Amino acid sequence: MILSTPTRRSEIAAGLRASLAAGLGMFPLGIAFGLLVVQAGLPWWMAPALSVAAFAGSLELLLIGMLTSGASLVAIAATTFFVNFRHVFYALSFPLASVRGAVARAYSVYGLIDEAYAVTAASPTGWTGPRLVAMQLAFQAYWVGGGLVGVAVAAALPLRIEGLEFALCALFVTLTLDACRTRRQVPSVLLAAASFSVAVVATPDAVVFVALTVFAASLLVRFFATKLMARVSGRRAEMES
Repeated sequence: MILSTPTRRSEIAAGLRASLAAGLGMFPLGIAFGLLVVQAGLPWWMAPALSVAAFAGSLELLLIGMLTSGASLVAIAATTFFVNFRHVFYALSFPLASVRGAVARAYSVYGLIDEAYAVTAASPTGWTGPRLVAMQLAFQAYWVGGGLVGVAVAAALPLRIEGLEFALCALFVTLTLDACRTRRQVPSVLLAAASFSVAVVATPDAVVFVALTVFAASLLVRFFATKLMARVSGRRAEMES
């Protein structure tokens, strides 16, 4: 029996299909992002520009408030680093090795967003370079397209829509609820809650920055502590055997 080798076209089609479920959630959130850009008084082109320069939905929504409030470049850079710091841990199990070519691999690193990681984590095997990159390109198309639709809707509306600023908070609430569904993520949720509590008590004027800093440091400590414990357990098992 001869097994047929998947063609490049079939792999791209598989990547597009894999993006549909999460993409249907990204598109309306992108619309909210486009609406927020216009209602915040920023030029319409900031929506696609941010979606290309900083392809990270939660960060982009956060940047709108920082740009309109006149935040310093240092504050914006620090916030960007800590908000996206979780991607460092994503890279440890992301199937980047399946991507061939410097340009394609660079884009795959750039396009490593929460949704891309979630899809690959749910199905960790069978990924090829064309399938992975096609999925990531589709995700960015959903997000940029939604943002452009939001910009167009905002330009057509005669009145301002109140409450869209809650989109970022709603996004994080949803991500937190998803994390709580598995016991494996409960320690991360508890660390986040503890980090926020420390920031509220210690630095009420810089809660977000300090909480993110403490949370990132806590994740690093937990990561290296887990590695150390695994090594110690392995050595004990070897000695007992």
